[in-house]
Amino acid sequence: MKQILILASFAFTFNAVKAQHIPSWKITDVVQYYSKTTDSVYVVNFWGTFCKPCVAELPFIQSIIEKYVAEKVQLLLVSLDLKAYYPAKIKQFAKERQVKAPIVWLNETDADYFCNAIDTKWSGSIPATIFVNSRTGYRRFYEEEFTPETFEAALIEALRQ
Repeated sequence: MKQILILASFAFTFNAVKAQHIPSWKITDVVQYYSKTTDSVYVVNFWGTFCKPCVAELPFIQSIIEKYVAEKVQLLLVSLDLKAYYPAKIKQFAKERQVKAPIVWLNETDADYFCNAIDTKWSGSIPATIFVNSRTGYRRFYEEEFTPETFEAALIEALRQ
């Protein structure tokens, strides 16, 4: 019986360590994240657990980013889920789908404010993604669903600009 309790305790601890911490950020934190002057290319994807196109993109976005890790590509997933989903449902979603990329929850309620902070043409629909090459000043915003091919092409453009 003791062995079962020890194994159960170990399994719980192991799963807790694997669980992703999801901080609450303001839009100024997001902008500050990709505005750093570094030799990285930042890809910031705005998504939600309720958004089917967003969920469909996550696996190939992560795998494509992994292909370019040597080129210092940084992926940040910004959840636009409702406050009621933060953090438990977002964390559970990430665990079930094995999301490895860092996730932050956007703690904002005024879409007019936070959308304009990213791009003045952003209507607020998701998925939406911004690519920033801080070395060159390249910055491009996409308010659309990607295919693996279009995402990789956008990433290569950001890397080469």
